[in-house]
Amino acid sequence: MTDPAPAAKGRDHWRFVRPLAHRDFRMLFGAVVLAIFGAGMWAVVMVYTVIDAGGGPVDLSLVAAANAVGLLVCAIPGGIAADRVPRRILLRVVQLFDLLAITSVAIAGTLGVVTIPHLTIVAFVLGAGAGFFFPAYSAILPRILPPAQLLAANGLEGAIRPALQQAAGPAAAGVVVAAVLAPAHAAWGIVAAHAIALVLLLFVRPEPPADPGEAREAPEGVRGVLHDLREAVVFTVRTPWLLWTLLFATGWVLVFIGPEEVLLPFVTRDRIGEDPRLFGFLLAIYGIGGVLGSIVVSSLRLPRRYLTVMMGVWGVSTLPFAVVGITHQYWLMALCLFLVGFGFSYGNVIWGTLLQRRVPRHMLGRVSSLDFFVSLALMPLSMALAGPLAEVVPVETIFIAAGVIPLFLGTIAYLVARMARDEIAHPLDS
Repeated sequence: MTDPAPAAKGRDHWRFVRPLAHRDFRMLFGAVVLAIFGAGMWAVVMVYTVIDAGGGPVDLSLVAAANAVGLLVCAIPGGIAADRVPRRILLRVVQLFDLLAITSVAIAGTLGVVTIPHLTIVAFVLGAGAGFFFPAYSAILPRILPPAQLLAANGLEGAIRPALQQAAGPAAAGVVVAAVLAPAHAAWGIVAAHAIALVLLLFVRPEPPADPGEAREAPEGVRGVLHDLREAVVFTVRTPWLLWTLLFATGWVLVFIGPEEVLLPFVTRDRIGEDPRLFGFLLAIYGIGGVLGSIVVSSLRLPRRYLTVMMGVWGVSTLPFAVVGITHQYWLMALCLFLVGFGFSYGNVIWGTLLQRRVPRHMLGRVSSLDFFVSLALMPLSMALAGPLAEVVPVETIFIAAGVIPLFLGTIAYLVARMARDEIAHPLDS
């Protein structure tokens, strides 16, 4: 008689929420949900607090840039810390600093003494905190969850991020900002989110002891930091699937992010209409695609051909973006952005799971931070080039390139790294 277990396992409709059965993950995930919701609120509160403080576009750019600088500067140190310091302690410290930073804005808003330099410092602290928080979060998951549940855990995080950071958080902040006397008063809502997140992290128990294979000898002090960084870089360079995926991500960011962030609002205005709600709805559809992509992939088993599926979905899902730059039909723009968001998140959940399952645990924080850094390093350049490029190159050509080039980059990475052979040699579907 055929063993029914494999079939039943393949029909596990609750796979997506299985990680929530683990107490420590529930506490950790609850804190992440609140932190992401707070970040979504801060995106709106920051803008109107800058304006209320008498700031203009230059001041807003300064505050936003400080957040990005904090993130980039601390991404690599955050990964090193995640491999040297107990991760639950690191997460608590980050939440405490975030809480103190936002509380300072709320108090200053209550007293009516908010200034642009103050907001700039707070934005830097929050960006730096993210640089430390997410490598630690990625590194702690394999220590508190079984390998088979990592895909679902990453899917949960991938689903709630766009839902909260791009939709629920900003929407809640908009309602609160409209209801209070000063925009900075709305920061008290963010304070509450971070305070509850910190309390939840206090209930995360110590991680299980490291396996004997994770033991390593590393020098202390500056030499130790340089040793850790060099070890992670050498591992990345000597691991073809990892190196070429990061190179693909770098190219993808360079050609795609600028048109998406800078040119899409103008394309929407010129072809569809000036109503801001039209552009907002497109972003919402893009986010919904990301939510569903994360849910779908994490509800299934990790594909046997995981690298093929990941690179294929990433490459093909950018093709509809070319249509966005050509069409004048609003419904078609919305459908294409939905497909882009779905494919990006689908592949991203697989990618996060691969890092946690194929990178040695003792350097997972550092490799995650390298991924984080590489993915963001060229983002400012892409956005800086998009506007001037649109002055000399037709917008349609830019969008076609942004939609098609990632497919070629992904194909090159897939072939050069011999990913088809690698995924067969290192199966993860058991």
